[in-house]
Amino acid sequence: MSRPPVILIKGADDILRSARRTAVVAEQVGDADATLVVDEPTLDEDERLRPLVDAAQTSPFFTDHRVVVGRSIERFKAKDDLAGLLDYLADPLPSTVLVLDWGGTGRVPKALADAITAAGGETISTDPGRDVGSFVDDAVAKAGLRLERDAQRHVVDWLGDDPGKLPGILAVLSSTYGDGARLGIADVEPFLGDAGGVPPWDLTDAIDRGDIAAAITTLTRMLRSGRHPMQVMATLHTHFQRILRLDGAGVRNEKEAATVLGMKGSTFPAKKALAQSRRLGPKGVRESVRLLAKTDLELRGTVDWPVELSMEILVARLARAAKASR
Repeated sequence: MSRPPVILIKGADDILRSARRTAVVAEQVGDADATLVVDEPTLDEDERLRPLVDAAQTSPFFTDHRVVVGRSIERFKAKDDLAGLLDYLADPLPSTVLVLDWGGTGRVPKALADAITAAGGETISTDPGRDVGSFVDDAVAKAGLRLERDAQRHVVDWLGDDPGKLPGILAVLSSTYGDGARLGIADVEPFLGDAGGVPPWDLTDAIDRGDIAAAITTLTRMLRSGRHPMQVMATLHTHFQRILRLDGAGVRNEKEAATVLGMKGSTFPAKKALAQSRRLGPKGVRESVRLLAKTDLELRGTVDWPVELSMEILVARLARAAKASR
């Protein structure tokens, strides 16, 4: 079996990253005795990555290889902290597979990423991004299951922006139906609990296209999944502030819009904001901003009714304004 000298597993969701790390370690251990093969040194603020490097440089005993695991190494991303690890990766021990766990949303330092590539290692991302469908398909296949298309779409919708719920439900389905089972909605539905949240752009997209029912449904799901009303308001403020800044700015394309908005990287959000600014027009933009300001005051106590009601009225009126501009 060909073993890479180093495997870095990165991702923001602790559950997804942990599940993938467990699977990778098991794959690298193979048929050997894990108690003899696996070494997971403790990393603390005093010694930092030194125990990990020392373990990686240790030859195997009673086995032909070792799997050394370093958890949460994003804590030690400073140049000085990484120096020893980078030196090791320049000439890794052939009998060691080093499994590195990098959590959070921060980028892996370029020096470390380059060293992993140069050593012939692998980098695995557990973040599903926006393509949750492909993420689910891949995880289902790895679990030895098959989902019919309607069941797959149902699971994707159920996950929302909580992908960390997937490993648990797949483990339950696998233990219930066995390896290779083909499952439909009726097979999956009884095992699904409360639906996960949804990404914020689902709400703003529904508002922008004037879909009142979808906007309210999405808002309800966001609030029920634990998102605070003020967090939702912050999302709406950011969205409409972009639209307001482009209103009357005289920009001709998404690149110019991105410059006005101070965006770097992808210009897609600027393109969406520009299109919506043009659709709403000055009158629609002003009305949307007025509605946001009014609801801000309501959430701070100017009316004596539930905040959820104020939020529902807001998104319905924002969507109605967008629909009227089409």
